[in-house]
This record gives sequence, C-alpha cells and structure tokens, in this order.
Amino acid sequence: MLLDKINSPKDIQNFSQKEINELAKECRKVIIDVVGKNGGHLASNLGVVELTIALHRVFNSPEDAIIWDVSHQCYTHKLLTGRYKQFDTLRQKDGLSGFTNFEENSLDYFKNGHSSTSISQALGLLTAREFTHNKGKVIAVIGDGALTGGLAFEGLCNAGQLSKNLIVVLNDNQMSIDHNTGAISRYLSRLTTTSRYQTFRNIVDKCINHIPYLGKGLEKLIFRFKRSLKGLFLTNNLFVDLGFEYSGPLDGHNEKELEKAFRRIKTLHRPVVVHVVTKKGKGYSPAENNPEKFHGIGPFQISDGSVEKFDLTSFTEAFSNLITKRAAENPKIIAITAAMAKGTGLASFAHNFPNRFFDVGIAEEHAVTFAGGLAKGGMLPVVCIYSTFFQRAIDQIIHDITLQNLHVIFMLDRAGAVPNDGVTHQGIFDIALLKPIPNLVIMSPVSEVDLGLCFEWAEKNPTAAVIRYPKLSCPTEHPQFAAPVEEGKGILLPCSEFVIENISDAELEAAKKKVLIISTGGMFSEVTVAVRAVLLENGYCDVYLLRFIKPFDSEYFLSIAKKYDSFVIVEDGVIEGGICGDIENILLKNNFKDIQILGFKDKYYSHGSRSEVLELTNLTSEDIKKAVLKCLN
Repeated sequence: MLLDKINSPKDIQNFSQKEINELAKECRKVIIDVVGKNGGHLASNLGVVELTIALHRVFNSPEDAIIWDVSHQCYTHKLLTGRYKQFDTLRQKDGLSGFTNFEENSLDYFKNGHSSTSISQALGLLTAREFTHNKGKVIAVIGDGALTGGLAFEGLCNAGQLSKNLIVVLNDNQMSIDHNTGAISRYLSRLTTTSRYQTFRNIVDKCINHIPYLGKGLEKLIFRFKRSLKGLFLTNNLFVDLGFEYSGPLDGHNEKELEKAFRRIKTLHRPVVVHVVTKKGKGYSPAENNPEKFHGIGPFQISDGSVEKFDLTSFTEAFSNLITKRAAENPKIIAITAAMAKGTGLASFAHNFPNRFFDVGIAEEHAVTFAGGLAKGGMLPVVCIYSTFFQRAIDQIIHDITLQNLHVIFMLDRAGAVPNDGVTHQGIFDIALLKPIPNLVIMSPVSEVDLGLCFEWAEKNPTAAVIRYPKLSCPTEHPQFAAPVEEGKGILLPCSEFVIENISDAELEAAKKKVLIISTGGMFSEVTVAVRAVLLENGYCDVYLLRFIKPFDSEYFLSIAKKYDSFVIVEDGVIEGGICGDIENILLKNNFKDIQILGFKDKYYSHGSRSEVLELTNLTSEDIKKAVLKCLN
C-alpha cells in the first residue's frame, strides 16, 4: 500500500496523479474499515480526502500550519502525517484520538473538538508567526455548518480588519451534523454562481503583473478597478465585504484542480476564503445516502452500514418519547437544538410538531437567548444540548435566563463520562459551572420514569431548570423511582432493593453496619454493581440518589443521614465545585467524620470506553465497592 510509505506529508510531494488517485482510494478504505470496527466520524472524513491530500501537497508542513475546525474530519490528515500504522487504535484507550491532538503529532496544532474555533486560532497563530519572523502560511479548514457559530464570524471580522495573510478553506457540504439550516446555508448555495469572477480576476492579475511600476496613482487606479470588478461579479459577497479575496466554488473531489487553485492562492499576501464544495460520505454509498447517521456512529457492518440495535431504551430515546408526548398535551412547549436534532432525540418532535421545532445551527449562545425571548412571550422553551457544548452558553444562562427569572427547561444530554470522543466531549463540568447561578434548578434523574417526573415538575414550576442525564441505557426501574417529586429531596433505596437471591434475610440483617452511598443519577449503573458486590462480601449499604443537585434539602438529607455511620459520595462531575463538596461540608458540620468522595479530579480525561474513562478517575463500580468496604472495615 502507498500508505505504508508515508511518514510525513513530504512523502507524497512527488506522487504521480495516478498514485494520488490510488492514495485517495486507500485512505477511504482504511477509514471505512477502522470506523466500522471502532466507531467514529465517518461521513465528514470521507468528504475531505482529496481536499486533505491537495492541502498537504501544496503547503509544506511544518513550515505551513493547517488548523482543522472541530477536527472531526482529520482522519486523512492523520494518515498522511505518519499515523497509518496506529490508525486501527482510533478512539481506543491509549490509541489515536478521533480529533487533532498535538500530543500525538506536532502537525496537530490544537486539541480541537468544538466548533467554530479554527479561524480565531489560525489568526492568532499567524500573528504570532509574524512577531517571530516565521513566514509560513496558516490555513483554517472550516465547514459551512461551523459558520453558524458566532465565534467564526468574530474571527472573520478581525482577520479582514487586520488584513493578515490568512487562508480560510470553507468546506461546503450543506451539512454540519444534521442538514444545515438558516441564511448562511442558503447564502453559500448562491455563491456557487460566482466562479466567473475568479477566472476574469486571474487574467487581470496576470496583465497587471507585467505593467512596470508607475507610482501610487496607478496602484490606486488598479485597486479601484478590481473593486469595481468585485461589485460587478460578486454582488452581496459577504467574504469580500469583510476584506477577503474569494476563490471558488471549487470541486472538492477534483484533487488536481484543487492543487492548481491552492498553488495560485499560496502566492497571495492577503486574506483569502477558498470555497470548496464536497459531498459528505463520499465513496461509501450508505454514508452518502444518510450522512446524518454516519456523521458520528458506533461500530457498524461495512457491507450494508447496519448498526446493531439494542432492546434497552437509552436516556436520549426516553427523552424523545417524553417530549413528544408532553408537547401533544401542552401547546406552549417549543423544542430548540443547536444542529443536534437526531443526537438529542428531537427528530421525532420535529416530525410531529414542525412549527414548534427550531434548529438554530451550531449556535448554543443564540439557542439559549432565543429561548429567553420565547419564554418572555409566554411559551415554554425546551433547549436540548450536549453537556460539553452547553459550556459555551454560560453567560447567556446567567444574563438572558436566570437574571430575567424566565421559565426555560434545559435538557443536558451526554452528562458525565462520555465514551471514545475524549477530552473535548466529557460532560463533567456542568454541575460546577451551573451550581452557583441563582434562579436555576439542577436535576439528575436516575431512570426513564424519573426523567418523566422531573420533566413534568420542571414544566409546572415557573423557574429555569436543567435536567442532566448520561449517554447510557436506562436502568431497571425500582418502585421508589416513581415517588412524587419534592423540591430538594432525593430518592432513598434500601440495600434490600439490590439483594441477590443467594443472600438470606438473616445474613442481610446481620451485616448492618450502616454505610450510605450518595450518588448523582448518572452513576446509578456503577452504584448498583458496587452494592451487589458489597452484599456478596457480607457488607451492607443503602443508596441516596440526588434527584435534585440544586436546591438541596439539607434538613431532609440529615434526617436520613443520622441513621448511618459512614458515607461514600459519588458524582459524575468534577469534585472541585461539585455537589459532593457541599454534602461533605453539611456532614462535617453535623459531626459525621467517615466520608469518602469519588468524582472527577482536576484534570482532563482522554478517550476510551465509559468504564475506561471512569477507571482513569477511580470512579468504577470496583472503586465504589472498595470505598464502601473501607468504611465497613
């Protein structure tokens, strides 16, 4: 294989066009094979194979820097930068990350995983290079979906103002995760009629280059002439108005033509936007036909793209069923997502209530403030966002929701440990970020039934509420999960609820040195396994589930706590600033001394399965069992 010979992008510089075409086929096959086995971002990576090859053929690494926005399209880049032999470890513990990671390779300049950052990063890197007299080019590769993020526009505006020698490659595939919506998507579609300007402009530039220098007067005349051409050919071109040269649209799967364009653009000394049109999922028909499904996918059958189905209902599916049912009964419910309709379970809602569904694009800040306006107007907005992406809207939660004391429900999917996607996607900061904010309730349901009860409580109580839940299947129901919701109070599960058949009532009664596990709902699966393991070693512990993280009814909690000798607090969030510290302080003030805390430490956590991520922070079922047995002994 050609990939066997590639240790750096320099190794493809002398490839023939026939070898380049073969290389593209090899890259696609390797990506499909590995993602089929490990899961990952398939459609986005298949769409940029030729684009990535062309960039690495024209620009010289590491003298030139390529910054990948989100970087969920960096698999070909990894293959061309010496990581082919490790590529089958993609997204596995201690293996390659599914995103760029400078700890893997110096040509991955940032650990990216969130949208719309590349232009600002590239502009900053380019400016620093000017200070250090590094003349290399800096290229930001950003998808059209990422342009819906406000940060991308802030970077564009600043780059145009500074007139830096920045190249922005706009990968236009009419997709982010779901199909793109809004004015930007429609605008880019209109720009596909503007390539005639580029052809004419190149002819003019060649003529101008042969004119002897005749002073500033001629320079001004030429500048005005070119501006007039832009006005004639590029009416309403946003990028030109921001101070960029515009090139495109280019066929993103014609590697030879991409190279020609990039070689011409490389000679320019002003900011340029290169508009490249690609097809998500290119070269694998299931992904071409269903790019949303294959954006981020688990392991699948390569022959037909099928994914194994499980009988258990996930929290996302439970929410999907719940909001569709509640919306049928409550016409004020509005659902809002930020380019994640399928990921958050809102596809069914959108189908059933299209006029009450809003996908605002990759714009979490706008989603939250938009919800505030809806709430002020008398509607009940339900904003559905992954925990990791919700971090970008903290100011809007404070200023536009809670300060205004508005009734909005926030559903935080993928809270806690998130498998395989790594440091940029762990949902472990939301509790610590949100807990100090006034006028905000935070709930942590443990099951499908509990999720429904928490949602109905939030629906009826006119305050802002966050409901967080993990990327997991819902656990088996217990009768206690159906108990009515009382503000600030949790759910007590006695050890008898976990009894396994081979443990007698007498043995259970004899083991009653009392330990109480206090846990957020997202850790219940691990807690269940731990409690049963403790029982098998003749130990005993009850479980108090934090249905409410905020407010926390300390008097009610202490009425329960006085029956126990020791406490193990388990939180699927960071310990620093989390709920566990508050509970520990309450216990210490009331003379309880034997307390152990398990949670995420003050660090970032790499990719792996859920159990492997929990193992990194000593938060597995085995760790919980050991903490309980330590109390008992």
